[in-house]
Amino acid sequence: MRVLIATGGTGGHIYPAVALANQLIKTDNSVDLMFVGNNDRMEHEIIPELGFRFVGIDAPRFNSSDVNKVQAVKLLYKSYKNCLTIVADYDPDIIIGFGGYVTVPVILAGKKLGVKTVIHEQNSLAGMANRTLGYFVSKVITVYQSAMAAFPSRKVVCLGNPRESAVLDFNKDKYVLKQFDLDTTKKTLLIVMGSLGSQSVNEKMIGVLEEFKTKAYNVIYVTGKNNFDDFRTLIADSDNVKIVPYIDQFTIAGNCDLIVSRGGATSACEYMALGLPSIIIPSPYVPNNHQFLNAKEMMDNNACLILEEKDLSVEKLTQMVDELLNDDLKLQNMSQKAKMMSHPHAAEDFVKLIYEMVGKR
Repeated sequence: MRVLIATGGTGGHIYPAVALANQLIKTDNSVDLMFVGNNDRMEHEIIPELGFRFVGIDAPRFNSSDVNKVQAVKLLYKSYKNCLTIVADYDPDIIIGFGGYVTVPVILAGKKLGVKTVIHEQNSLAGMANRTLGYFVSKVITVYQSAMAAFPSRKVVCLGNPRESAVLDFNKDKYVLKQFDLDTTKKTLLIVMGSLGSQSVNEKMIGVLEEFKTKAYNVIYVTGKNNFDDFRTLIADSDNVKIVPYIDQFTIAGNCDLIVSRGGATSACEYMALGLPSIIIPSPYVPNNHQFLNAKEMMDNNACLILEEKDLSVEKLTQMVDELLNDDLKLQNMSQKAKMMSHPHAAEDFVKLIYEMVGKR
């Protein structure tokens, strides 16, 4: 079976696609895989480094106010014509799009050439690209029940995010926290604002971290690689507060008792799968305010708390953290509610759907 996967732009689109690719190989190591993504975004480096075949294209972006819409439409047509050649040459059994505008010309080319197509929507509010493609594809996979309403009911099914399936191979072992020189008998709070960090949040966290130094629990604060050197000139580590540039987020988060984080789709799904209590600080800088909406669906199910960035202060965040880390019952309840929202077999279920659609070649 030949599978073409279109993805790119952010880790939230890329890593679920990679998780599905790995599950396809695990199911049948003879499967042939190829990725299509942007020439100038992170997938251009990440996908080949992971050992997958990658073809880069120049795709338009429509979700920025400074984009020339006429030029974007012209580029879309040009990339569509390019994708017709790519799809015809590769001759896939199925094309799977994981979001981002790079998905649009690939899916449309597949539709034109009669290839079965699937898109995956990670957020609770479907993005413009996926909402448009929903009319053309064979099937739509969502993570949140609320996203299903954006697509034709005969096409859509809620299977979850393939990244959630990483929890099946996860073994909790707090010894991994020893690398931070922490007392692992204490509860541990992880604060991470995505792989690149958040400069706007970093600026507000100096006083918060100084306050955390007085607490009986541990804190691991991830600044993001680009912010680390400057941040460390403003505040030092203590016995219980450790400041680092980056981490293996899934592994470290899974061994912590609470996380304060952005509300990116993939991260939120990982917390649900791990049953990790969370305080979400949604990014106010993303399209359609989708991080807030992801977090709100979790909060409505008692799986997280929300603290908007505009309300972030020393008093507010430390109060929220104290109330949770000093109440085991609250933590346990939040953990259970998060797990109830998760789809730990998402990757396997996705692969089953693919075989139902195309069978074996």
